[in-house]
Amino acid sequence: MRILFVASEGLPFSKTGGLADVVEALPKALVARGHEVAVVLPRYRGTEAVATVIPSLTIPMGGKRLRFPAIADGSTLGGVRYFFVDDPAYFDREGSYGSGGKDYPDNAERYAEFCRAAIEVAKHVWPADVFHCHDWQTALLPVLLRTSYSDDPLLKSIPVVFTIHNMGYQGQFPRDVLDRVGLPQTLFHPEGIEFYGSVNLLKGGLVYSDYLTTVSRKYAKEIQTREFGNGLDGVARKRADRLVGILNGVDYSAWNPAKDELIAANYSPKDLTGKQVCKQDLLETFGLSHEHLERPVVGIVSRFADQKGFDLIAEKAHELMKEDLVLVVLGTGDRKYERLFIALAAAYPGRVGLKIAYDNALAHKVEAGADMFLMPSRYEPSGLNQMYSLKYGTVPIVRATGGLDDSITAFDVGHGTGTGFKFYDYTGEALLYAVRQALHHYMDERIWKRIQLNGMAKDFSWKGPAREYTKLYEAARVARGFAPTVHQAEKPEKPAEKPVKEAEGEGPSRRRAAKAAQAAAQSSQASQGVGQAPQEGREESPERESLEQGKGQAHQDSPKIAQDSEQSAESPSHTGQDSGKSDESPAQAAQESEEAPRSSGRVPRNQKLAGTSN
Repeated sequence: MRILFVASEGLPFSKTGGLADVVEALPKALVARGHEVAVVLPRYRGTEAVATVIPSLTIPMGGKRLRFPAIADGSTLGGVRYFFVDDPAYFDREGSYGSGGKDYPDNAERYAEFCRAAIEVAKHVWPADVFHCHDWQTALLPVLLRTSYSDDPLLKSIPVVFTIHNMGYQGQFPRDVLDRVGLPQTLFHPEGIEFYGSVNLLKGGLVYSDYLTTVSRKYAKEIQTREFGNGLDGVARKRADRLVGILNGVDYSAWNPAKDELIAANYSPKDLTGKQVCKQDLLETFGLSHEHLERPVVGIVSRFADQKGFDLIAEKAHELMKEDLVLVVLGTGDRKYERLFIALAAAYPGRVGLKIAYDNALAHKVEAGADMFLMPSRYEPSGLNQMYSLKYGTVPIVRATGGLDDSITAFDVGHGTGTGFKFYDYTGEALLYAVRQALHHYMDERIWKRIQLNGMAKDFSWKGPAREYTKLYEAARVARGFAPTVHQAEKPEKPAEKPVKEAEGEGPSRRRAAKAAQAAAQSSQASQGVGQAPQEGREESPERESLEQGKGQAHQDSPKIAQDSEQSAESPSHTGQDSGKSDESPAQAAQESEEAPRSSGRVPRNQKLAGTSN
């Protein structure tokens, strides 16, 4: 299969967030499965190209306005072909999306041109079997395919899989942007890309794509709720039979303590002695005394923002520091949280290590040297650091949301199972209780090592996600009427255990699409999970419906979502949707065990009883 990725950033060429990591790693994993993959990116400042493929494309931008970008060749890396949309006036700028903390005012035009140029790459340079688009910057691609290119015999049937990396970023612009980017006014209605009087590009991706994915199964459910849907929860519910949650993977070639060249000593599940060396190195790096080697070190590597749960940390900071622990913090972000940690370091000298920066090498040192890793996020679509932590034997303490809930299982002292500690209510008290539970179990070395080894045994590589995406690409192609194919590198899919009810009047291709979709969904349920089935509701604009439903409801810090109903096999229309990675029940809010750890037969760390927390 030939898969064309379209994204606004991707390593090793550009990066502002986790999207770039996915766009680098997933294509390589798909190539390893035998597929052909190419990636189209903007040519930002400093991006090197090896040749020009198309010297000039003519891109309509509304009225008589035209743009003439070039398509540059970025060569092949890791088996993946790279192309760049080259328009210096649009992309050779100081920042990718903005400068001085503000977005560029012409971002709609920049990424509209980018989407049109990416379609032309598929038409003239690299014919594709499926497009895989990412986030609002590429959301116009499926809109354009189903409108401006709907009569093009080479393009009109190419399916689009669209991935939502964060529902909070939607690409909203005034209505006049339609004229500026050359889109017809007929798209401006509640079933199209209209959103409370403005244009919402992400919504276009949700409505016009063949299949939607997001980056964890829990987040696929969460974006269908008012709390996490950012106004597009109604749209997500309407597309729930085409919404799949697939947890992001980890690049273990870069994040593996047995091979990591950025840490003081390598170690593995068979020999953990190097981790103590890494702990000593971490304390030295952050200017902390070796006398803390026997104390638990809690690490944080994050962007400082409300989304990441730093309001909870601020609320309980002094109570947290009353515990017998050392805090090591690496990150940058909101000034109020930078000031918080500066004040903590001053109030607790020698027990708080702080580096206000983004530093990849230091991030590796924190993962390797800390005993615990704290991620109390309000919401977290996928998250990577908690999965890095598992590999490094650094026990995660997380809030049960999004990918954090999917990737971390609560430790059960009675059975010796679980990989970390989770809390559910978004409160400071719940956070503090989870930290105390971790500190409580840390006192018994035998139990703590069991938790570490449980986590280090987990495999969150990209192999599994690549397999799930392949099935989804196949389902999208079958939904568009293409015959199902089994690539030589892929194993044939098992037939669905339950027959899919045939929709009235659907033909053989629709039945094949339903079966392929169900196979993808069933497999994803087993390892990742899928989105919730649509809910019954009024036939008005779903975002308005969602706000109406939310009126008068008491806020719940940790909403419990009912078990998903069976997915519908019916293929939805691509232009008539009401208006933005199951069947598996969400994790229940299991109470952390209060049983005191069984004694290991020797005096635990710090000469303290296992039942004490400080």
